[in-house]
Amino acid sequence: MGGIYIVGSRNHWGLPIEIRVRQSNFVSYGKPLNHCCNMIHPKALFAGVLACTAAFSLAEESDLGPFGIGSCYTNNRSAEDNARWIPQMEAIGLKFYRTPHTDWGAVEPAEGKWSWETLDQQMDYLTQRHFVFGGILIGNPKWNSQDARGALPINNLAGWSRYVSEVVKHAEGRIKHWEVWNEPPNFTGKDQTPADYAKIVVSAYDAAKAADPKCLVGLAAKSAHVNYLEQVIKAGAKDHFDFITLHPYEVLNGIADNVGTEALFLHIVPTLRKMLAAQNPAKADVPVIFTELGCDAKKGAETQAQALIKAYTMGIAQGVDCIQWFEGMDGDSGPMGLLDGKGTPRRAYKALAQMIKHFGQHPAYLGWLLLNDKDYAFVFEGSKGPLLAAWAPKGAPDHVDFGRTVQVVDPVTGAATASNSYELTVAPILVTGVPDNLIRQARENKAKPFPWGGDYSNAKSVSVTMGERNAEKGLHTMAGAAVAEAVVAYGGSARAGSIPGGNVFIVDPNFLAYTTTPIEITAVVRRNEANDNSGFKLVYESTSGFKTAGNWYTVPDNKQWHTVHWKIEDAQFVNYWGYNFALESDGSKFNKYYIQSVTVTKLDPQTK
Repeated sequence: MGGIYIVGSRNHWGLPIEIRVRQSNFVSYGKPLNHCCNMIHPKALFAGVLACTAAFSLAEESDLGPFGIGSCYTNNRSAEDNARWIPQMEAIGLKFYRTPHTDWGAVEPAEGKWSWETLDQQMDYLTQRHFVFGGILIGNPKWNSQDARGALPINNLAGWSRYVSEVVKHAEGRIKHWEVWNEPPNFTGKDQTPADYAKIVVSAYDAAKAADPKCLVGLAAKSAHVNYLEQVIKAGAKDHFDFITLHPYEVLNGIADNVGTEALFLHIVPTLRKMLAAQNPAKADVPVIFTELGCDAKKGAETQAQALIKAYTMGIAQGVDCIQWFEGMDGDSGPMGLLDGKGTPRRAYKALAQMIKHFGQHPAYLGWLLLNDKDYAFVFEGSKGPLLAAWAPKGAPDHVDFGRTVQVVDPVTGAATASNSYELTVAPILVTGVPDNLIRQARENKAKPFPWGGDYSNAKSVSVTMGERNAEKGLHTMAGAAVAEAVVAYGGSARAGSIPGGNVFIVDPNFLAYTTTPIEITAVVRRNEANDNSGFKLVYESTSGFKTAGNWYTVPDNKQWHTVHWKIEDAQFVNYWGYNFALESDGSKFNKYYIQSVTVTKLDPQTK
């Protein structure tokens, strides 16, 4: 009989759909297999067949995959904005887009007057380009109270609820995921609290579910601000969300700068789930989406590409449902794009193309291992079988012997080389033909804590001792062990408090993450050789955000080492800025001191 058959999509009841176009007067369309069909003349079908197949392909891909993309404001106001760069995203296999422009003021420019044309054109365009897209519930229209401008619209919850209802109803069947606001507490009022955001969330959730019971509503936070989410849930948002969105730029910066914080990045989702299990057990396993994550191209094209590969590799490994890289093309947020402002691809664009090719749209994480007991490696079931992604910590290249011939793939160019060994550096590689013994090791490690210089899950204390050779035992500085400015004063046993990152500390998340338990932080310090007046305060992550422990500490002199102690009962280490505590000197005037060591010790609850 001849013709075209498009089979395998599903209708909104979840039944398989077959589109059949053949050389006859009539064709069947939208026919559930083994069910009766409707009939339509071919001329009526062909006018919309491309749009239909695009929509059906979206239905096939309705489950999010890890490879997503997002945009700044100026590249996302309309279909015309998107057309400048979206085709290049589609060309490398990207399918998941953060959101068209669903801002309250854009769709209700005057109270009670709805404007859908621009949004509809944008949704049509993204659909034609085979993208699944979410939506964001955000904004304060010009006609709302001037006092509410630049803030959560808690002054007009009725209007907010009506906006949510109308936009969700209008996009029903096209937008499934709706995140509430953009990275709060950013873009909220100066004095607005987690309780204010909770009111916005509850109102949005109720209105959205009434308009489209099948939609999903997302709770949001800036960075990896898990303790802000906890406060929002406790303030009333409990059970009023279906997924979580985070923007962990700061944690990724440590990866881009090669300071060895892979374990920290890998703990973002586990820490979040620990909080959810404690505060909202019914939502402990909700999907997690990084609706923004990126690396500034000013760090270098190679650095940006490497950060992207590592971010997606470790994001998939820890169970992130989708990473919507920020951003597709440079716009109003600096040089963050896969493309520059003229549309020229950067190395990160090429790297993402190779990742999608080799990982596939829905890779399965098999587990992790350390090559040579130190080099990071992660194993996945990729598009054509087992796939290993690996890189070395900062330092000299490390020779890795795979024990058999494998294909080593450059994740930027796609060039593959057959070899049984490789000189591994901070630049990641992909490996196909992964030996069975490495796959087995990865599977065995999957459920184990990812080590950061050892396993400190059951340790009583962690510490770092400064000097020419840093000794990091479960406690780390943002400067890392390879800081060139390691101080040789006092026999090489200290580091200057003025060294960038040398006074900023990260506790191994396997030792302490989220759980609030009494701790003592101890630092051993002395003034510099000139005996300059110096001092600092200890600032740490608490249940209410960053706060100062005790008072300002003035280092007495340089005659001997001095030990200072802080006992803290409300620490809540979640690394939302990428670190847990710091010794702050309020600028360079008072940081004329040396640090010999810092220790964090868990105290028994009754210890005071």
